[in-house]
Amino acid sequence: MDNAELLKELRIERHQREDHGGGPVRWPWIAGGVIVVLALLGVAGWMLLGHRAVAVQTATAVAPTSSSEAGAVLQATGYVTARRQATVSAQITGTLTAVLIEEGDHVKQGQVLARLDDSGYKANLAAAQAQADAAHALLAQNRAQLAQSIHDAARLQSLVARGLVSKQSAEQAQTQVNSLRAQLGSQLQQAKSADAQANVAKVNFDYTVVRAPFGGVVTTKDAQVGEIISPLSAGGGFTRTGVGTIVDMDSLEIDVDVNEAYIGRVKPGMPAEAVLDAYPDWKIPAHVVAIVPTADRGKATIKVRVALEKKDARVVPDMGARVSFLEEKQSATAPLPQGVLVPATAIVQREGHSVVFVIDGSQVRQRTVNPATQAYGELRLLPAAVKPGDSVVISPSADLHDGSAVQMKTATP
Repeated sequence: MDNAELLKELRIERHQREDHGGGPVRWPWIAGGVIVVLALLGVAGWMLLGHRAVAVQTATAVAPTSSSEAGAVLQATGYVTARRQATVSAQITGTLTAVLIEEGDHVKQGQVLARLDDSGYKANLAAAQAQADAAHALLAQNRAQLAQSIHDAARLQSLVARGLVSKQSAEQAQTQVNSLRAQLGSQLQQAKSADAQANVAKVNFDYTVVRAPFGGVVTTKDAQVGEIISPLSAGGGFTRTGVGTIVDMDSLEIDVDVNEAYIGRVKPGMPAEAVLDAYPDWKIPAHVVAIVPTADRGKATIKVRVALEKKDARVVPDMGARVSFLEEKQSATAPLPQGVLVPATAIVQREGHSVVFVIDGSQVRQRTVNPATQAYGELRLLPAAVKPGDSVVISPSADLHDGSAVQMKTATP
C-alpha cells in the first residue's frame, strides 16, 4: 500500500464528525455552572448587606429632676444687660489731677473716683466765705445800733412826759429806731445772699471730686491724669466726657427678642431657664420680669426682660444667652416621678405597641414601653423598661429591628 492510500485511510469524513456529537453535549453543563455561581454570589451579598451596621442617632435617658417638671414652651436668644449702668463724669469742666480707678475695681457708693484741679474753686470759695463773714459782721453792728437807738428813744419819751425835753426830740429818736430797724432787715437779706454765694462756691468746689453714684464694678476707664474733663463735649474732641463706666452687677438681667407670633406664650412672672453661650452646661433659674409694650417693626420681635434668680461673678454684661420659657415649677415638696425621660422621637410603634430601641454594645434591643400621658416639653416619661444612662435611638427607621447592628453617631442638639 502506497503513501496516498495510507493518508486516505487516516482522513475523517464529514459524516463521521457529525455523528460523534461531542460539542453540543457540553453547553448545558457550562450554563448550569454559571447559574450556580450567580446564586452563590447573591446569597453572599444578601448576607453581607443584611448584617451591615445601620447609622443611628442616640440620646441618653435621664432621671427626672425638679426642673424637668417645667416644660419649655418657647426658646429665645438675647444678651445680658445691666439695669444700673453709668458713665461717671464731673459736673464742671476741669483738668484731672488724679484718677483712682482701674478696670475691674469694685467700688462703693460715694467712693472717690477722680479729682480735678481745685485751685480756682478753692479761691472762689474763700472769697465767698469772706463776703459772707463780712455781711454777718455788719448785721451784728446794725443789731447793736438798733438796740442802742431803742434805749435812747425810750429815755427821751420819759423826759418828754416830765416836760424836760421837747416832743420833737422824742419823735426824732423814734424815727432813728425805725430807720435802723429797716437797715437791719436789709442787712439780714444781704447776709443770706452772701451765705448762698458761699454755698454755691462750696458746691462747685465739691464738684472737683468725682464720686461713685452707686456700688458696682468699673468696666471701662476713659480718662487719664492731665486730661480735661467736661460734662459737655468741647475742645474739638480733645475733652473727655467721662472718667469711667460703673456697672451694678446685682442689676444684671437678660433682654431677649421674642417673635411677635409667639409672644402670647410668654407671661410676666412665668419661670424660665437661662443658658449662657460661654457656659453651655450651666443652667440658671430665671423668671420673666416684664414684656416691653413695643415691637421692632424691622425684626417683628418684642423685647422681654428676664431676671436671673442666682447672681454669679461669671455673668457679665453683653454676654449672649438662650432663654427657655417654662410652663410651671416643680413644687419643692412634691415627689419626683419614677422612671426616665427620653426624647419623644425615640418612641415608635411596632405591631401596635410603643417601643424604644436601646443600644446594647454594637446592636440594639427592642423594648416595649408604656409612656406616661404627661409631657415634659420635648421629653416623655417612661416608668419602666429603660434605666437612667441607657442610650436610645432617636427616630429609628422602619427596617430597624431587635438585634440589628448599629453604628452610633452624635445627635444634633
